[in-house]
Amino acid sequence: MFVICQRYAQTTLEAEDILQNGFVKIFTKHHLYDEKGSLEGWIKRIMVNTAIEHYRKNKTLTFETLEGTHENYTHSELSSTHVSYKDLLNLIRELPAGYRAVFNLYAIEGYSHKEIAEMLGISESGSKSQLSRARQLLQQKLTKEKML
Repeated sequence: MFVICQRYAQTTLEAEDILQNGFVKIFTKHHLYDEKGSLEGWIKRIMVNTAIEHYRKNKTLTFETLEGTHENYTHSELSSTHVSYKDLLNLIRELPAGYRAVFNLYAIEGYSHKEIAEMLGISESGSKSQLSRARQLLQQKLTKEKML
C-alpha cells in the first residue's frame, strides 16, 4: 500500500502520512467491508481516497486548463525504452500535483474520466486535459533521460 501512497505523494514523508491515515481508516471502518469484493481492492480504494482527501485538505491539488482538445496517444518508440519502476515513480513524482493525481487515477488505478472528475471536483474535459498534459510531460522527461 505504501507504493500506492508514494505515487500520489510529493515526498516519502507525505506518503507515510497518507499510509498511516489510510490504515487508521481501515482499522476503524473494517466493519464496513462487505466481503463481496477482494479485501485488497477495498484497502487499495481506501488508500487512493485517503490520498485524494490529503490533497483536498492541504489544498495542494491544482489543475491547469489547456486550450484545445484531448489527444489520444498511441504506441510510440518510448514504449521500448527500458525504465525501472523506481525511475518511473520518480518521474511521476515530478509532475505537478493535479497532473500526477489524474495520471495515477486514470493510467494506474483504472478510473474513468467521469469518475475522476467527480472525485476531484473538476470537469470531465479537465480530467482529459490533465491526463494529456501529464503524458506529454512524462514523454518529454523520458526522451530527455534517453538522450543522457
